[in-house]
Amino acid sequence: MSTGSIDATRRGGPPAPDTRDLVGALRRAGVAEVDDSPLRRSLYSSDASLYRIAPRVVVLPRHVDEVLAALAVATEHGVAVTMRGSGTSIAGNAVGPGIVLDTSRYLDRVLEIDPERRTALVEPGVVQSSLQRAAAPHGLRFGPDPSTHNRATLGGMIGNNACGSRALGYGRTSDNVLGLDVVAGTGERLRLGAIDGATEDSPLLTELRRLVRGNLATIRTELGRFGRQVSGYSLEHLLPERGFDVARALVGSEGTLALTLAARVRLVRDAAVRVLVALGYPSMAEAADAVPAVLPYAPIACEGLDGRIVEVVRARRGAAAVPELPRGDGWLLVELAGEERSAALATARRLAAGAGALDATVVTDPAHAAALWRIREDGAGLSSRTPAGVPAHAGWEDAAVPPERLGAYLREFETLMTEYRLTGLPYGHFGDGCVHIRIDFPLTAADGTKVFKDFLYAAGELAARHGGSMSGEHGDGRARGELLPLMYSPDAIALFERVKAVFDPRDVLNPGVIVRPAPLDADVRVAAAPTLRRTELPSLALAYRHDRGDLSMAVHRCTGVGKCRADTTGSGGVMCPSFVATRDEKDSTRGRARVLQDVVSGRLGPDGWRSAALHDALDLCLSCKGCSADCPTGVDMAAYKAEALHQRYRGRLRPRSHYVLGWLPRWTRLVGRVPAVTRALNAIMRSTVLHPLITWSAGVDARRTLPSFATTTFRRWFTRRARPSPPGRHGDVVLFVDTFTDAFSPEVGRAAVAVLERAGYRVSVTGKPVCCGLTWISTGQLDGARRQVRATVAALAPHVRAGATVVGLEPSCTAVLRSDALELLDGPDAEAAAQVAAATRTLAELLTATPDWAPPDLAGATAVAQPHCHQHAVLGWDTDAALLKRAGVEVQRLGGCCGLAGNFGVERGHHEVSVAVAEHDLLPAVRGAAGDAVVLADGFSCRTQLDALADRSGEHLAQLLARHLPPESTSH
Repeated sequence: MSTGSIDATRRGGPPAPDTRDLVGALRRAGVAEVDDSPLRRSLYSSDASLYRIAPRVVVLPRHVDEVLAALAVATEHGVAVTMRGSGTSIAGNAVGPGIVLDTSRYLDRVLEIDPERRTALVEPGVVQSSLQRAAAPHGLRFGPDPSTHNRATLGGMIGNNACGSRALGYGRTSDNVLGLDVVAGTGERLRLGAIDGATEDSPLLTELRRLVRGNLATIRTELGRFGRQVSGYSLEHLLPERGFDVARALVGSEGTLALTLAARVRLVRDAAVRVLVALGYPSMAEAADAVPAVLPYAPIACEGLDGRIVEVVRARRGAAAVPELPRGDGWLLVELAGEERSAALATARRLAAGAGALDATVVTDPAHAAALWRIREDGAGLSSRTPAGVPAHAGWEDAAVPPERLGAYLREFETLMTEYRLTGLPYGHFGDGCVHIRIDFPLTAADGTKVFKDFLYAAGELAARHGGSMSGEHGDGRARGELLPLMYSPDAIALFERVKAVFDPRDVLNPGVIVRPAPLDADVRVAAAPTLRRTELPSLALAYRHDRGDLSMAVHRCTGVGKCRADTTGSGGVMCPSFVATRDEKDSTRGRARVLQDVVSGRLGPDGWRSAALHDALDLCLSCKGCSADCPTGVDMAAYKAEALHQRYRGRLRPRSHYVLGWLPRWTRLVGRVPAVTRALNAIMRSTVLHPLITWSAGVDARRTLPSFATTTFRRWFTRRARPSPPGRHGDVVLFVDTFTDAFSPEVGRAAVAVLERAGYRVSVTGKPVCCGLTWISTGQLDGARRQVRATVAALAPHVRAGATVVGLEPSCTAVLRSDALELLDGPDAEAAAQVAAATRTLAELLTATPDWAPPDLAGATAVAQPHCHQHAVLGWDTDAALLKRAGVEVQRLGGCCGLAGNFGVERGHHEVSVAVAEHDLLPAVRGAAGDAVVLADGFSCRTQLDALADRSGEHLAQLLARHLPPESTSH
């Protein structure tokens, strides 16, 4: 057990109970969801920090009474309790060895919005952005906005005293909490501040008052010295002159003093106008020097960016992802707010002229401003890899110093990193003096944790010399609690311990954090994880080429920031469809990564690859690849799932669906050879009598209708058509005829041929049928996938070398040519794969690049577009969007996934989740679309899902364009 665990013997209490006894006691106490499975313990063993501590049990309370019951059981049995929201804590605040209480699943209601008093009453599991949506109709908002606002819970924000970019204008969480309903470690329920039935007095509060009166000098001189001093306990709120505000004092106590059951928070009226000013300086330190000159303009945000992090964005996401910035290598992003646009712009111009910048831009375009803020919001993920590709870690994540000391602190900090031969990408809330950075600590090296600890002590001493705080908003947790004596006197540390004893005399609540902290180098997750290289897994896919062929390094890409728990579909995101449907941590990309981390490190035992925990974690992964684009750290769970399935079934019988659906291209070729056989098989599949037997044999859900095979395949039509493709003035195109277009949707291929020939291309196909191997990849049959890809590349490469462009019609298959083929093949095949990938285009990409081509005039037309997940992740859909706009189509572009995702949605056990995913975005949008609206869905799986669940069919872009081709005589 970790150093931070409760030692019942030391306290003179009974030994900790067997886990089965603990589970039984919790259930007898009325706690409904108690889970001590290896899967659940693995999922909750880490948060967004470096630390791993497996809990004994995980509880998902449905009501606050269950929180009270769980605490009572824990106290009786001497078991630690750790409260958890979305698990985005970077300092290890949300992991513990006993009971972990996850409030995010059920205790997530906004109980009341009071527009008159501008307050809200919330449960602890409410996500901050959900509160914002509830308050918005009243013209109100909650002020603090951390970068994790779309998944961070209010309970977690209260625990850590979260701030965010706009705390400069709206204050910290502690400045916006008016009352708390809590239960202390003593079991006493306290209603504090603006909570109905407020506790006027109690033995606990009486003892707390006595303690404060005896330590006024320490509190007044050491606490609350500047805004971002959040390390330790914020006892300054207990001073008589501050009204003995216990609710505010509990904010930032990280669940070590009391558990939050509800909170009343202040809402503010948002300013009518916001203006962003971007200021460029020669370096980040010089940008920091300018902060005191910026603050008199009363900004609501003043954020610092370094040139290195901008270069990372450019390298990983392309030049288009980096908006225009003023000259310089360090920037301040300053946001001003006001009621009148003219006044706000005038202030912005004065600021731009008076901030001593090399260059300045007043950003008036909302899209430009949003792109700049996106770099800042994704900072934690983007900085998790250095420009050299080395993992960078939290630990010294958010120290803060008084803003006037920030420039000097940054210069000395850079020197300190150089001395330790460490690198990182700094950024942060410069207006508050708070700096975020992830550092490439050599944690897997023999002396890695020693370097980690030595550096943290040196960095702590540096921050203390500048009058700073070990933490500026994320709390101390397990990363910095040991450093508190660097900034506080022995008297202050002793006072923290006495306050802890008042609230939690048995040390049940989150032990090892803040008071009597665990060693900061104990329980470091990455340091304990052995590497697992290709030499140990000879069939390993090369999806880890960015991680040196090391699967352990690949799955540890996940830092736990939890963007996969956010619903980003409204902004066009995809990740993570099954979590959006189930709200279960096991179905998040992060949850799956955590279980995989335990597999590769051996923590799930010798059956790791074949464990039930891994199967359950990956079962509802749609292999959509959304995470590979949407996850700021670049996790590719589809690739990891393929590897896991490959390892699980290597040398063993597989599920029936792997042979039927995984080998689908083989079966379609057999069926398609003889039209009479095709018609007979279609009749059999339509039979209501035989349907249950067929679906059972194929491992398909019986509720699924089976698509019909085309009686004339596309390839047969193409080779037998009366008029061969004429010479093209723009050259040759080799159409990549995927299995789905050939065997199920030949009409899509025929439409594409018509559009391409009219655009001036000669169209050909390969001499033999080809397959990208996608169905083998998604079922983890990587050896077979490699053979399929190798044959396809060999068939396409001669066309490419002769100057032809490869055009793919099925997005998932086209994405394999552009991405997976490069990952699966090495040696001599890799060069050919690279040539094919470089020559492969989507239909929209090729047409847009064709000099004299113009889309048909579709002015007035409307469309609902469902970009395929793989197109979103690998190919991009912006070109399609631009083409449609050029044609005059008004497009509603959907985020999220259709829910079918190849074989996923038809397999037994997945139907309900598949439908739930479709109901999140696709089906409501289609139902709400006008009757004459086009439903665009290039993916065969998306069209199949629509056919099954909606009363409208989808069509491919090629079909839309072909339907509107002008008469041939007037086409040129």
